[in-house]
Amino acid sequence: MTADADGIVATRTERRRRSRAAILDAARALFARNGFERTTIRAVAEQAGIDPALVMQHFGSKAALFAAAARWTVPVDGLVQADRSELARAAVQHVLDAFDDDHRDAVEALLRSSLTHPAAAELLRDQVIAPTQARVADTIGDPDAALRSALLNACTLGLTISRYLLAVPALAEADPSDIRRILVPALESLTGSGRTDPAQATEAATA
Repeated sequence: MTADADGIVATRTERRRRSRAAILDAARALFARNGFERTTIRAVAEQAGIDPALVMQHFGSKAALFAAAARWTVPVDGLVQADRSELARAAVQHVLDAFDDDHRDAVEALLRSSLTHPAAAELLRDQVIAPTQARVADTIGDPDAALRSALLNACTLGLTISRYLLAVPALAEADPSDIRRILVPALESLTGSGRTDPAQATEAATA
C-alpha cells in the first residue's frame, strides 16, 4: 500500500480503480467534444493526468476505450436486471435516464459519433448494444426473443434520435410521464408482458 496525495493509504486495487475512473471521465469528455476520430490516447492520458501507457494497460486500444466510455456514459443495469414484466417500462426509463442533465451532452456526442463514424458505430453495436440486447432476449425467453429484443431496441433508439438529436417538437417537448403512459403499453406487446396475449397480437397483426 502507498499514500495518495491526501496522505490516505490506498491499496493497489483502489489506485487502479481511481486510474480507470479518471481515464473514463477524460475519455467521455474528449469523445463528446472531439468525436471518435479526433480523440487520441495521448490526449485522454493528458487530461486524466496519467501516462499514455497506463491507458493502454487498462483498455488496450482506442476502440476498447470508446466502448468502455459508452458503457460508462449510458448505464444499462436497470434494463438488463429488469424482469419480463418490467422490461417495457425499464427500456423507456433507460432512454430518459441516459439523457438527464448530468451527462446529456456526453451521451448525445457519443451517439452522434456512432452515427457518423463507421468504426464508432461498429463498436457501439457490437460491444455495447449487442450484449445488452442479448441479455434482454434471455429475459424475454420466447423462440423469437432475439427479434423481440432487437425491435424493442429499435423503438427506443428511434425515441432517442427523435427526441434528443432531431428534437422533433411533439417528442422533444413531451413530458416524460406522457411518453411513459403512451409508449410503455405499446412496447409491452414486444416483450410479451402486456395484457394482450402475444399469440393474439401476432394473429391480429397478420389477419
